[in-house]
Amino acid sequence: MIFRQLFDPLSSTYTYLLGDSAGGNAIVVDPVREQAGRDLELIRELDLKLAWIVESHVHADHVTGASALKQATGARTSVARNCGATGFDRLFDDDDHLQFGTEVLRVIATPGHTPGSSCFLWRDRLLTGDTLLIGGCGRTDFQHGDAGALYDSITLRLFTLPDDTLVYPGHDYRGRRVSSIAEERATNPRLAGVSRERFIEIMGNLDLPTPVLMNEAVPANLRGGTH
Repeated sequence: MIFRQLFDPLSSTYTYLLGDSAGGNAIVVDPVREQAGRDLELIRELDLKLAWIVESHVHADHVTGASALKQATGARTSVARNCGATGFDRLFDDDDHLQFGTEVLRVIATPGHTPGSSCFLWRDRLLTGDTLLIGGCGRTDFQHGDAGALYDSITLRLFTLPDDTLVYPGHDYRGRRVSSIAEERATNPRLAGVSRERFIEIMGNLDLPTPVLMNEAVPANLRGGTH
């Protein structure tokens, strides 16, 4: 088993490399365009063959590195069908499985941050994208976000996973790397003991600034990171 958590400091994005150590096949989740060289170097160092490049959603704060990685490796790109994106090799749905060697990545549809947001379960690890963050969650004030749908996705789908499931988020702005389902269910300030109605109210009053790169990132990411 090979697992690497990589970080882009500009967008505070976590990229994940998962590898089948027996067969040498790998998956990259949420790559960042500016970090494609780093990712390719690591793939070579570990003697892996990249099989899939997977997006948790259409990002608004960075341009995906999917196109660059595909051109360099021949790997297939994938994103949820409900993202409405083009230029990807596969559009996956809820409970689809992405095979890499003897390993399998399971798709869990978690609409809310965006309609096509997805999380990915691999062994004891849940890659949550922007759906569930450590001590927080993704915003819902653009890209057709829906706070009620996000609450349902987290509480009815993610929080029903085993307590010891490890939570690896798509972002963190305070240097935190990993949490667990039990910890987030018990201590996440936006969700612990919070009703659906109160959650919708909280999300509607965040008043967050627009991501700096949104006007560039969203159109590019709908095309799989191509110009």
